[in-house]
Amino acid sequence: MISTALILLLVLIGASIPVAAALGVLGLILDPLFSFLPLSRAMGELSWGTNNEFLLVAIPLFILLGEILLRSGIAERMYAAMSLWLSWLPGGLMHANIGASTLFSATSGSSVATAATVGTVALPQLKRYGYNEPLFLGSLAAGGTLGILIPPSINLVLYGVLTNSSVPQLYLAGLLPGLLLAVLFMVTVIVACVARPRWGGQRVRATWGERLRALWHLVPPALIFLLVVGSIYAGIATPTEAAALGVLGALILAAFMRRLTVSMLRDAVEGTMRSTAMIMLIVIAAAFLNFVLAATGVTDAIVSSIQGLGLSPGWMLLIIVIFYLILGCFMETLSMMITTIPIVAPIMIALGFDPIWLGIVIIILVEAALITPPVGLNLFVVQSLRKSGSMTPVIIGSIPFVLAMFVMIGLLVLFPGLALWLPEVFR
Repeated sequence: MISTALILLLVLIGASIPVAAALGVLGLILDPLFSFLPLSRAMGELSWGTNNEFLLVAIPLFILLGEILLRSGIAERMYAAMSLWLSWLPGGLMHANIGASTLFSATSGSSVATAATVGTVALPQLKRYGYNEPLFLGSLAAGGTLGILIPPSINLVLYGVLTNSSVPQLYLAGLLPGLLLAVLFMVTVIVACVARPRWGGQRVRATWGERLRALWHLVPPALIFLLVVGSIYAGIATPTEAAALGVLGALILAAFMRRLTVSMLRDAVEGTMRSTAMIMLIVIAAAFLNFVLAATGVTDAIVSSIQGLGLSPGWMLLIIVIFYLILGCFMETLSMMITTIPIVAPIMIALGFDPIWLGIVIIILVEAALITPPVGLNLFVVQSLRKSGSMTPVIIGSIPFVLAMFVMIGLLVLFPGLALWLPEVFR
């Protein structure tokens, strides 16, 4: 039964069927094969129950927040300021790519939105300053992955819903690892450009006066971050309410900058609707598949098989890491989380792993899936922004940053406090 489900899933995804459709079709195929009851009749109730979750309302709100910041020009000004402050490092504007992605991640909550936003304003600089193309593109794809780790994060909200974990605690746990991972990405660029100086392109020079004048462009995203995350930890708002406050703050900033127009709002809402529809369709399809797997005994069989191996926690963690890395080559991140976490999390928590710490590790593994072929979403985002050439340079340039993620996971294993210190302080 397990092998049948896995083979069917790989066949459907390999046939280039959209992920949401593949998950739903797999559930419909497994239903008559292994169940004596028509499980498909529960699809309506499942769809309603899945969407009727208050925390999930944060998803379209965070997407709308990112859309407003992009279309109001705040993101472009933010990138210009980061370029003035970070371009002196070996690698020049590649550090601005990562720095701007880090700052935008603290307002957007979406990896795809982060990669698309920063990539839109950064790519024109690639040819202008003569950077190594693969490494520059890789820095954009990798920088975008920070959007699902640094709070506020849509994926951390989903993990909290799936494991009944505290989203504020997850946000605190993701802050230090997210910032440290950004530093590791920058170190990766520095090492590469010190070894191959020509990869770093022409130096972008700026006076201290220009840098100081550009600082005010970093104020709007910082204010949004304080409004969203600060309202959560001040006890004023839930994560969903904080997302709504972030949207309101972004609208006020856009109006203050005289960029709040009807056409801008229409484009932002349309982009939000498209992204939200895609995400929620995946959530519904994955929820139905999980229901079928549980009802037909597949979930219990997988859990029993894994527990029957009698592996130590360390070996089990290694297996989970390898499992997610392989699965990430074939599945989109949201569907991968929704279909695997209900199985993986109970096993790992039973072995003594802290659910908050485990959530950060899984999110980093999911981040790696965003920049591993052939289904890495951020690879497609960056490639679509190029509008020409093959995806090979994007893939090659992302490999060093995947290695940096492995280093981050190793640091979390050796020093769990990187993720657990802030949640303990604010518990």
